[in-house]
Amino acid sequence: MPTAPPPSRDVALETRVFWERFKKQITAALLIVLLAVIAFTGYRFYSDRRAAAASALLASAKNAQEYQQVILRYANTPAAADAYLLLAETQRNEKKFAEANTTLQTFIAKYPQHELLSTARMAMAANLESLGKTDEALAMYQQVASAYPNSFTAPMALLSQVHILKAKDRNDDARRICETVLTQYRTSLLARPPAATPPPAPQAPPPPKKP
Repeated sequence: MPTAPPPSRDVALETRVFWERFKKQITAALLIVLLAVIAFTGYRFYSDRRAAAASALLASAKNAQEYQQVILRYANTPAAADAYLLLAETQRNEKKFAEANTTLQTFIAKYPQHELLSTARMAMAANLESLGKTDEALAMYQQVASAYPNSFTAPMALLSQVHILKAKDRNDDARRICETVLTQYRTSLLARPPAATPPPAPQAPPPPKKP
């Protein structure tokens, strides 16, 4: 028995009916998407302009007060993070070790994922050592070595413990650390000369060239 052919579909009519039925919802959804795109574009433009202005201001900063201006005016920008480190370095050079550590602690709290976090902790340990707080400095060097074993600061954190341990007549502990450095970080030592103090903070970027 022959089967009846399926009824023909009018695609244009179905589309028209669908549009008339859901046009308000579709229009609202498109409007939301458009507003989101506009808002995102505006935010990116604002963020880029703000970051560029912060970098320019940091490039011209030369002292603690000017670094603080970068931090205050352009918080949460990459330039502000660098300004914290440069400010701490300036304070250390002025022998304001406690103030430098306060600055570094603020940096660590604000930028917990920053690539120079281990460097900041090394600088804090060096400041504690300069303040005569050798027990606290030793504990922080140990924390850096254990928390960042694969970073370039790990062998420096270990070596920085040696002279403290020797001053405490803990020669066996100092010798074990030297052996650890030689066995685990021989390649790092050959690539970079060992140092007991942390590397300097990043330098301010050069000012942008005028067109």
